[in-house]
Amino acid sequence: MSKNTDPAAGETGENTTHFGFRDVPESQKASMVREVFDTVASKYDLMNDLMSGGVHRLWKDSFINELKPRPGMKLLDVAGGTGDIAFRFLKNGGGSVTVCDINYEMLHVGRDRAVDHGILKNINWTVGDAQKLPLPDQSVDAYTIAFGIRNVTRIEEALSEAYRVLRPGGKFQCLEFSKVVVPGFDKLYDTYSFKLLPEIGRFIAGNREAYQYLAESIRKFPDQETFASMIRAAGFERVKYRNLSGGIAAIHSGWRI
Repeated sequence: MSKNTDPAAGETGENTTHFGFRDVPESQKASMVREVFDTVASKYDLMNDLMSGGVHRLWKDSFINELKPRPGMKLLDVAGGTGDIAFRFLKNGGGSVTVCDINYEMLHVGRDRAVDHGILKNINWTVGDAQKLPLPDQSVDAYTIAFGIRNVTRIEEALSEAYRVLRPGGKFQCLEFSKVVVPGFDKLYDTYSFKLLPEIGRFIAGNREAYQYLAESIRKFPDQETFASMIRAAGFERVKYRNLSGGIAAIHSGWRI
């Protein structure tokens, strides 16, 4: 988050944050992000296929394997409106899951998908902000967020909320696009992200700007070590991360002890 004031904020002195590569008043970012996902909700799987070359499905499988779902485990999946993580959690033996997303359109897609897959039990859908979760203290065994935390206005507040709702012994786990660590591959990835992806988004989804923002938001997200430090600062212990596909994405985890 930038502590500089944005000229657009006038004399209010409001702190700014990033929306892609643009600085915007903090109070405006959530609605701007919501608008992006309103436009891509029906094509969210396609969006992730384009951004990851389809590999996001394997990443999510690995993410759930690392979580180790078990009967009776209560999961909160944040920013998971379309149900990808929730469905995998239940399929792999998890107990119950609450899907919390700030975007109603994403939740609408997820509920429809759940019906299509015959998933009608042990799943709840709720509209909520990652920075102010609508759950009691110490009420869940695990907290997951996949490809969502980079869109949060104040990441530190989201991490603090994750810590608050987890029971002692509960696990935090985050899957997010990250920083490429393979020499030379980063330039190829940049070319794809900033030149090809927005044009594909324009052709497939009719929204070049949304895909441009999504590519920019990845570059603005902290690198692996910085984000791990932020997780520790929120109170989590045994924090670690594992790079996927050369750092295109990473799984971060920590425990509330």
